[in-house]
Amino acid sequence: MSGERTPLITSGVCGLSVAVVASDTTPDATPESPNGTPSKDPRKLNTFFGVMVPTVLSMFSIVLFLRTGFVVGHAGLLQGLLMVVVAYIIISLTILSICAISTNGAIQGGGAYFMISRSLGPEFGGSIGLMFFLAKVFACGEYVLGLVEAILDVFGSDSESSLSGAVQVLPQGYWYTVLYSSVVLLLCLLVCLVGAHIYSRTAFVILLVVTISLLSIFISSVAVKPRDFVITHKGSGNQTLRYNASYTGFSATTLRNNLAGYSLDYSTNSVMSFATVFAVMFTSCTGIMAGANMSGELKTPSVSIPKGTIVAVLYTFTVYVLLFILVSATCDRTLLIQDYGFLQRINIWPPFVTVGIYCASLSAAMCAMIGASRILHALALDQLFGKDWAPAAITSSSGNPWVAVLYTWGLAQCVVFAGELNAVASLVTVFYLLAYAAVDLACLALEWASAPNFRPTFQLFSWHTCLLGILSCLVMMFVINPVYSSGSVVLLLLLLLFLHYRSPTSSWGYISQALIFHQVRKYLLMLDVRKEHVKFWRPQVLLMVANPRSSCQLILFVNQLKKGGLYVLGHVQLGDLDSLPSDPVQQQYNFWLSLVDKLGVKAFVDLTLSQSVRQGTQHLLRITGLGGMKPNTLILGFYDSCTPEDFFLQDTAFCDSSIGQSKVGEYNFGVDLPSLQAHFPPVRHVESPRWLSPEEYVGIISDAIKMNKNVCLGRYFFQLEGEGKDSKVDGSERTIDVWPLNLLQPGSRDYQDVCSLFLLQMACVLNMSNKWRHARMRIFLNVATESSDQGWVVNEETFRELLRKLRIRASIKIVPWDLVVQQHAQQDMEYSPEKTQPLSEGFLSAVNSMLMENSSQAAVRFLYLPRPPAHHTQAQQYISQLESVTNGLGPTLLIHGVTPVTYTDL
Repeated sequence: MSGERTPLITSGVCGLSVAVVASDTTPDATPESPNGTPSKDPRKLNTFFGVMVPTVLSMFSIVLFLRTGFVVGHAGLLQGLLMVVVAYIIISLTILSICAISTNGAIQGGGAYFMISRSLGPEFGGSIGLMFFLAKVFACGEYVLGLVEAILDVFGSDSESSLSGAVQVLPQGYWYTVLYSSVVLLLCLLVCLVGAHIYSRTAFVILLVVTISLLSIFISSVAVKPRDFVITHKGSGNQTLRYNASYTGFSATTLRNNLAGYSLDYSTNSVMSFATVFAVMFTSCTGIMAGANMSGELKTPSVSIPKGTIVAVLYTFTVYVLLFILVSATCDRTLLIQDYGFLQRINIWPPFVTVGIYCASLSAAMCAMIGASRILHALALDQLFGKDWAPAAITSSSGNPWVAVLYTWGLAQCVVFAGELNAVASLVTVFYLLAYAAVDLACLALEWASAPNFRPTFQLFSWHTCLLGILSCLVMMFVINPVYSSGSVVLLLLLLLFLHYRSPTSSWGYISQALIFHQVRKYLLMLDVRKEHVKFWRPQVLLMVANPRSSCQLILFVNQLKKGGLYVLGHVQLGDLDSLPSDPVQQQYNFWLSLVDKLGVKAFVDLTLSQSVRQGTQHLLRITGLGGMKPNTLILGFYDSCTPEDFFLQDTAFCDSSIGQSKVGEYNFGVDLPSLQAHFPPVRHVESPRWLSPEEYVGIISDAIKMNKNVCLGRYFFQLEGEGKDSKVDGSERTIDVWPLNLLQPGSRDYQDVCSLFLLQMACVLNMSNKWRHARMRIFLNVATESSDQGWVVNEETFRELLRKLRIRASIKIVPWDLVVQQHAQQDMEYSPEKTQPLSEGFLSAVNSMLMENSSQAAVRFLYLPRPPAHHTQAQQYISQLESVTNGLGPTLLIHGVTPVTYTDL
């Protein structure tokens, strides 16, 4: 796409393309940011500062200090530990996928979005990337609300919810909570505007503070003596609810009482359940991608992300398990469920915990804001959602995407209007689980595609772990909140449809292409040519094209004629590979494929290099296709003296006026409209020499028939209109005329030979296509009405019965051709039977006049193509006869069928 940050080379692995700087970049050159200012290399962080520190702080966040009692008190120790184990199993499965993808190629900025988009393509990557961005925004708001809750617990004016002895100076209420949250968000914004490297350095200090706070909690469990507390909450009306709680120290009785039980949550006044508690608890596990989201700032992301993430997860898991056991053995259940900030009450010096809460929450909020801004920055660079997001791609001189930070701050500001942490937790968890499922899906797709270039250095994963990760994430989503889960899935599908219909293309590589290849190969092997049956026959066409400029209308017409079968555009490049430095054909494929895209036809392209067109056509007839998908019909343009017209000058899609009007973000695979026009040479002039002689042209027809291929010759199709992809023609005003008799051999009256039936079948196939569905089909029967033999009446009834058996809806027109037959009989009398005589001009003119009289208004005509002469000296005569018969008719298809294609039984 136009938003590619760096040139992408094909050495990328299954969509994880390796970005390399162009060869003309000097070592001293500095890259430029999108706003045109030179930027320094933003990759400064190592594994510890760039991955471990932000991941640990994100996973501790507010849950560690403010929701440990909530989880253990409501769920009990057993279910609390079960939640921790389930949550960490889910994220561990996702971590295995992250490690596999991140060690399979160079990682750019954008973290999880970069991994998913470069693996699954722009549609899936863009939709999941946007949802992951929203998850980070909501998480930022949640952490800020948690921090404000902790601040008000200490400094709030509501004495019932504050610790005794605290300085109660801050007024409380919904709008005050929003105000304090806005101030905290502004502080996060200022830090993030300075840059991620500043945050990473301050984050280390914050980690030290949090670690000291944790140590103080564990020390306090031994140092602090048992004590009792009276906890008060406001009830309904002006009532004040009082609860007697106690810190018992290590006690087996306390441990037994804390094993299970759910009750009312005093902050939301609703009864808790496994799902609601798990939703809050799982927010502690949503930080596993904090390091991955810093991928743009890491020195070696493919090394740092796996190592740092795994160590951070093991560390946090150990801390949570020990802390859950500690509080369940020392604090009674009333203390745990009635005061979520109880850790301050039981600490040897409460400010230890207070400072730890503030630091962990503030750090998690800043980490979420930085991660969200990096994802938004990557989305803006890739231009998946259009130019409206372009400002988010602007960076400072140090590489900090400050505009994306401002966008993230604005959205997080909207989130804090929720006013309550627990109200946001379920939505955040659902969004994160969906993003994790997408990462597992990306790794699963890469594994199932079996691409040789998928060789991650991290090997501790398999498709089983990926699939289990996907299922576990989806199941937990709906367990936590079915409404939010259903809404998020619907939002994901809408984003997928939006990006699909915008049709963004990229040079990233598509995992869908690898999967399709994998499956198509299997099905092609199952498509056994020995099991073919005539009742399932369909045309599989090889259309030979000399110059698309003059053949576009025929290409469009054949696209309607293929009836879901194989359609291949063939072209022969004249030349000898021995005398050339490289194969010139390989460089032409992109131009031909771009032509196919412009015309909107469903066709493959097959090109070959040969010393003659006839030999090249033989090559294509033999080798085009695979297994049961090989051409059975050859279609050629007509060999005449007409001056071809240039279709590129008629269609607006190929005109200069349409340059620059391509879709936003559309990637043209290196072929823009001017280069496409320049690649195909101008149409042939009358004086221009031909590449093909009449003998060679007729020889191609003979070769195809010898190879048991049906042959069609198309003439005057440059006159056919309404075949373009934007045409609204439905065929209601069109007529298809079929002449199933060999008009150049009046003695033949067989309407049921293989060739005639093939001609009928092809006309019927055309009548079933979209643009010809409502066209009227007429079949003309040539009869000698003046003959004493009235057998033609019987033949007509027989033919009607045949059409009924073949389920062909068509009107039958009887055409007397006594005068034409007389012309042919008169010619037979002038020549001895021993000599092969050419057909007279009078006879050919009579046949042409008959066709003009009856079919001049038809949209297309199907005529019987006689078998070509055996000797090449008669090639010019053969072509002249066909030219005379079809002269001035309009779009005409001459058909010679050699394979049975009709079937009357069920």
